[in-house]
Amino acid sequence: MPRNARSGDRNSAIETRGLVRTFGENRAVDGVDLGVNAGEIYGFLGPNGAGKSTTVRMLCTLLKPTAGQATVAGYDVVDSPGEVRIRIGVALQEAALDERQTGREILDLQARLYGLSAFDRAASIARAVDLADIGSAMEDRVKTYSGGMRRRLDLAASLIHGPEVLFLDEPTTGLDPVSRAQVWDEVRRLNGELGVTVFLTTQYLEEADALADRVAIIDGGRIVEEGSPAELKRAVGADVIVVDLPSEAIAPAAAVAETVPDVDAVTQGRRGITIATADGAATVGSVAVALAGAGLHPQSLTVRTPSLDDVFLLATGYRMSTVDPTAAGGGPAAGGSDPHAGPAGAPASEGSSPR
Repeated sequence: MPRNARSGDRNSAIETRGLVRTFGENRAVDGVDLGVNAGEIYGFLGPNGAGKSTTVRMLCTLLKPTAGQATVAGYDVVDSPGEVRIRIGVALQEAALDERQTGREILDLQARLYGLSAFDRAASIARAVDLADIGSAMEDRVKTYSGGMRRRLDLAASLIHGPEVLFLDEPTTGLDPVSRAQVWDEVRRLNGELGVTVFLTTQYLEEADALADRVAIIDGGRIVEEGSPAELKRAVGADVIVVDLPSEAIAPAAAVAETVPDVDAVTQGRRGITIATADGAATVGSVAVALAGAGLHPQSLTVRTPSLDDVFLLATGYRMSTVDPTAAGGGPAAGGSDPHAGPAGAPASEGSSPR
């Protein structure tokens, strides 16, 4: 096959097989298999340090894989990096914008770097200006921009050449709720109206649930769950019962809960247990009676529908809400006291990637 020939399924935007990246003895990405369909929004969910950004950097040709294979838009990321780059847009964690330039100057520079003709450049910049939606500030220097304005400009710049695949690496980290909602709206519009395939990495459970057609959960460099948000939550159960307990009572309570009829699964966390069941309202009373009979006294019992946080807990043994303040259930930020966080909390930060 010629070096720059397309390979693989034309309906697949991203494919990886056994993708590995090591840094010394650290196996940051450990055999990742992915298949992202053309035209979908694919959520890549995990805490800092899970391998999200390293995977994206390999797919964007910024890092070479240690082992395995990856194709993006039909081209191998190692054999044909130039073919990949011309077909992708990338907005990484930190918007790499020159603060001395105006928004329009940045868009113009990006268009020139992609080799657009004068006619195509003018049309692309006009579309990008509309997308950025920052009004007259487009003529101001970037150093005057808010975080939300910078993020929207960075997103617009990544789309200046009409890419087939857009990589968004934690695009709303650090944004206020209004700016975050604006970015979400733009992602939906790009996907729905323009058909752009979006590969979205995020720590925010709510973001993945709201935007993604399918979600992969990565932990310790490995994919531990994959499916649509609805499928993943259904797999937990129709309901979950969250039981807050003193630390010394968690293991005994889990053993007792497993004996209660209609309990499907019991997961231990750092501050209690989570019980999956088909009917929480009917089962919570039996759980309370069984615990009381064993001399165990919960601080609270709560019945609710499953969230992606429950999926993450079952897959990894700890909750994403330890690092996601917007997660359903309102868990605290990293270092806080989420009721059911895992024993070690989230891994250390992976760090930011350059544009």
